[in-house]
Order: sequence, then structure tokens, then C-alpha cells
Amino acid sequence: MLDPTNTVLVTTTSSTYEVHIGTGLLATLGPRIVALTAHSPSVFVVTSPEIWSLWGERFLASFETKPTILTIPSGEQHKRLSTLEHLAEQMANARADRDSVLVAFGGGVIGDMTGFLAAMYMRGIRYIAVPTTLLAQVDSSLGGKTGVNLAAGKNLIGSFHHPLAVFADTDVLATLSPAQLRAGLQESIKAGIIRDRALFEFLETESQTILAADPHALAYVIAASVRVKADVVAADEFETGVRMLLNLGHTLGHAIESATCYTQLLHGEAVAWGMIAAIRIAAARNLVTSAEAARMNAVIHTYGPLKPFTAEVATLIGNTAKDKKNRSGTRSFVLPIGIGDATVVRDISEAELLSATQEIVHEAAHAISRSATV
Repeated sequence: MLDPTNTVLVTTTSSTYEVHIGTGLLATLGPRIVALTAHSPSVFVVTSPEIWSLWGERFLASFETKPTILTIPSGEQHKRLSTLEHLAEQMANARADRDSVLVAFGGGVIGDMTGFLAAMYMRGIRYIAVPTTLLAQVDSSLGGKTGVNLAAGKNLIGSFHHPLAVFADTDVLATLSPAQLRAGLQESIKAGIIRDRALFEFLETESQTILAADPHALAYVIAASVRVKADVVAADEFETGVRMLLNLGHTLGHAIESATCYTQLLHGEAVAWGMIAAIRIAAARNLVTSAEAARMNAVIHTYGPLKPFTAEVATLIGNTAKDKKNRSGTRSFVLPIGIGDATVVRDISEAELLSATQEIVHEAAHAISRSATV
């Protein structure tokens, strides 16, 4: 196995920054932030009580001036404007100004919210991402998409606001649950399917090593996934074209999350179901061969098992109509066209969507039934 590149450069029309991947990064954060900002700014860290109890001491070790710690509850249900208002009030009371720096220290929810808070506070301040879940390290911590949820749907309010840098310390993955690890790997499977055949094949052939959380294998997967996203974001910063490919599995995945009130599945678990549906539509359209579809399905299930959920088909289909990728009332859907390639289609029929949605809901119900009889 080749050693991964430890630093990936993200270059867009509005921002350039580095994603650092490796061990021991928490222990050097203080000096790194000073180097990035050319002075010692007031630092505000947004995190959760759970993350802080595990890693707070190591996080603080390299800071000469201790940052202000702002904690929010874990969970997608707290990813709302009301939470951001509370954080902004705390920052204002602590006299945060335009030279202050926010640090997102947590998973994808904390990263999305902190980035949006940075975009809004005093009309925009700097922030740094220190992702603590595999899903955040491979995907959500870079690219500049920030936001919060509405009752009507996921990430419907947000902004493009890039971090100064991303520090993905693989040491913190040691405290992830097996479910969180597997959920994050579903995003890497997505990256392989849409853009990187070699990554897909590595996930396919090295599943035992990866699922055993081998640090070298995980570092390879993280770096390869980050490079996929960096390349796509460089080509389409504001998601008007090719960047939509990063949403493979997300149309129905987001619909499932919304329908289940973000309580039944982790984000990567919902995306896995969405990818299964997308592969079935692609196979029915002969965009992928049956052999390719079988390989993609097999890898997704290998990094499962897919966690079952309960939702009505009509609710899921209704939720897809609220997806933010839609244009002029037409659903946008990402479909694979081979391992390592994908396309955006805008002519998914109601019959195709209904059939794919019925199939995954039936499969989820069957999984619930099997578990109940064990």
C-alpha cells in the first residue's frame, strides 16, 4: 500500500487552504493557528460535551492563551438557527470581534453549524475545522458548505464559507463507535463510485483491514476521499454542475433523515440507503452493468449492515421534492454510470422514484422483521 499524501490542497475561486491528515495534530493546534493568522487571536471553540470530555485536555495542551469553549448538544436535531443564535450571543458577551477565530471541534453537525456561525457573525469571521468523526474528515469538513436544518428539510439555510484550514487528526477516530466508523466509510464509498475507481477497489479488497481501523488503511482512505472532494470543489465551487455528483445517495438519504426526524440513522447510514436506490435506478436505465451494480451494492453492504428505518414511501417521495439540488421544480438525481463515474439527471420519473423508494423501504422493513425474530 502506498503512503497517502498527508496534506491536500483545496483551491477554489474564492479560497485556498490545506487539509492536514495525520496523527498528533491536536497537540500542535495552538502554534498552527498562530501561524495561520499571523498573530494570537481570540479563539472560540464550538464542540460537544462528549467530544470535549474525551479530547479537551489534549486539545488545550498547545495553547498559550486558553480559548473560550462553547458547547452544544450532540445530534442533528440541534442543528437549528436557535442554536446558532445562542452561540452568537455567547460570543458577543465574550467580546468576540472580527479578528476572532472559530474552531469547529466535532463531527459533521458541529462543522456545518460552526462554519455557518463564522459566515454570519459580524458578517464573516475566520474558522478552522478540526473534525472528529470519519465522516467529517473524509467529506463535510472541507468544501465550504455550511448550514442548518429547517423543519421542512436538511441544510435549507446556509452559506458557502471556507475554513482557513482543516486538521484531520486520525488519533481521535480511536473513540468512534463501530457504527460511526462504518457510516463515515459510506461517504468514502460514494467518493470511489463517483470519481475514484482505485479508492473503490481498495475499499472492496481491503475491507477487513479498514474495518479493523488500521491507521494506515484509514489514512489512505481519508486522503483519497479528500482528494476527490478537493478536485470536484475546485471545478465547481458553488454547486452549479459537477459538484452535485458529491450528492450521490443524498437525495433519498436526506429524505430518510427528515422523515425519521434525524433519530433513527446516522447520516452515512441514510446515504447508504440512498446509494442503493440510486444504483437500482441506474441499473434499470442500463447506465451500469448488472456486474457493476452488484459490486457497488456488495461494498455498501460490506460496510453495513444497513441499519433499518421506518418511514412511509409517500413521505420520502414528498421530501425529495424539497431537496436543495432541485431546479425549477425538477428533481435532480445523481446516478452512477460505472465504477468511478457518475452523472446528474433531471428526468427521473415518478414511477422510477416510486419503485426505488418502495424497494428500500421494503428491504428496511424486512431487516426489522428479521431482527425481531432473532
